Amino acid sequence: MVDAIAVQITGIEKEIERIIAQDPELERLQKLLTGITGIGKVTARFLIVYTVGFTAFENWRKFASYVGIAPFPNRSGTSIKGRNKVSHLANKEGKALLHMCAVCAIRCNPEMKAYYKKRLEKGKHTMSTLNIIRNKLLARAFAVVGRGTPYVDTMKYAS
Repeated sequence: MVDAIAVQITGIEKEIERIIAQDPELERLQKLLTGITGIGKVTARFLIVYTVGFTAFENWRKFASYVGIAPFPNRSGTSIKGRNKVSHLANKEGKALLHMCAVCAIRCNPEMKAYYKKRLEKGKHTMSTLNIIRNKLLARAFAVVGRGTPYVDTMKYAS
């Protein structure tokens, strides 16, 4: 049964690739998104579908709220001041994909790795830092698509 399901998954993936190859706009969006270190084809497709080609959300912050990675203050007047928390009413699939992208970006992108280590050395929480990196990746995705130009890693040019 597992082999049969694996064959079906492979067939579906080939069909998705064929559909994307037929539409120049989808192909362009996927190429722009996968140019960002940490974002792969699956996440790129998710972003394209759920943002309707990056037209359904005005900016990355609204989409971050949709997928549940935007922190909200936990306050009630002047008496209760809790730490910021993310909403549990979110698109869990997107949150999980962006989480895996953040972990990959920390491993593969020297800029993200340095940022992650710096925050942890300051005593910040691991999940808080991962959430910031998820937001950074999402912001980069929206910026790249908005500009229509590939992502440029500026850390290569820093002296």
